[in-house]
Amino acid sequence: MTVLLFAIESPTIILLVVAAIFLLFGGSKLPQLARALGQSKKAFKEGLDDADRDERGGRAKLDSVDDEALFEEARRRAQQMKTDETKRIER
Repeated sequence: MTVLLFAIESPTIILLVVAAIFLLFGGSKLPQLARALGQSKKAFKEGLDDADRDERGGRAKLDSVDDEALFEEARRRAQQMKTDETKRIER
């Protein structure tokens, strides 16, 4: 692994890699490739920012919920489910 890193730092190797990329993609495709890479990088960063914002917003919402109110809501929903199940069985 270390040998590979030193080989990449060589200016000759870098020039050869750039020349190979130029030959593979051609001069007209390189700007399109660079633009696509830039857009992908931008979209990735926006996705990370959105995820961070959502995570911070979710924590604030959870912190504002009272535990007792949460348990009471769970009890109410469990009772409603029992009632619905009883009605379904009676039919």
